Amino acid sequence: MIVAFDGAATDLSVAIAEPDGSLIDDAAWSSAQRQSAELLPRLIELLAAHGREIGSTTGVAVGLGPGSFTGLRVAMALAKGLAFGLGKPLVGIPSLQAWLAAEPSASIALSRAGAREGYLLARDGNGPLIADRDRIEERLATEPVVAPGELALAFGLRNATPPRAAAEMARAAAERLANGDADNLARLEPLYLRAPRGLSDETPGEVRWL
Repeated sequence: MIVAFDGAATDLSVAIAEPDGSLIDDAAWSSAQRQSAELLPRLIELLAAHGREIGSTTGVAVGLGPGSFTGLRVAMALAKGLAFGLGKPLVGIPSLQAWLAAEPSASIALSRAGAREGYLLARDGNGPLIADRDRIEERLATEPVVAPGELALAFGLRNATPPRAAAEMARAAAERLANGDADNLARLEPLYLRAPRGLSDETPGEVRWL
């Protein structure tokens, strides 16, 4: 059984799937400040509802972001703790790619990058970009987009669907694990396009602006 977590936004999700990636069940909800208190209980509820035990886990998947610093850290810590404690492989999945895969009607995925900025990934794009609020509102007001509810409200997005991607992350992880491809437990980190505030020693990815 694969367990998966996505904490890159205030719309979170968890999923459990068979080792081949076939979904058993998932749960999605919105939470502004309680990611750390809700991810594990939601997983436990899914397991109990289907008579599964955490000890039957064969792999752990986690969303890498980019997105909410706190949410990513919480989800990553939980995923690493389970993988280490159970001695099972860990797979990191870029969150925005999984959001788009889970919502075929959306052309763009958007997560928060700051008070007035967002991380934006187009379905045909090479990688996430950082866009300010004015550009987001100009480009995405009526575009079919997958974005957390808080961003849809803040940026005036009228055709937004909240992310529910943990099931897609479990499926993608199953494909990688079938090929013997897992991530290094000690080295896997959230996907930062730039260093979070107060963590200037972090090594961010390339910053690309829209």
